[in-house]
Amino acid sequence: MNSNIKILRSLLQELRRVSHNKTTKDNAMLQYIMEQAHTHKETSEVLCKAREELKSLAEMYLCYLKSQQACKEIHRQYSGKGERSIKETADLVGFKLPHDPK
Repeated sequence: MNSNIKILRSLLQELRRVSHNKTTKDNAMLQYIMEQAHTHKETSEVLCKAREELKSLAEMYLCYLKSQQACKEIHRQYSGKGERSIKETADLVGFKLPHDPK
């Protein structure tokens, strides 16, 4: 149960990061996820198979959102900005120029 709450919180945090609407009330995506989480809540009488499906789907979406954020960061860092100096290019790939101290 605790891991499900962690996944849900992480997913909501990532969605807030990429969303234009920061509040839960204005964001239909966040409301839908919360509604689905409450719908598939495990009770003592029923062990719902869909709960595991929801957990794996939430983990998949969380992975997708984090990967998308990492991709944007990598693209921002390494995208072409026109001509670069030799020093900037060497720093970008992790090399040192011969006159730099080791």
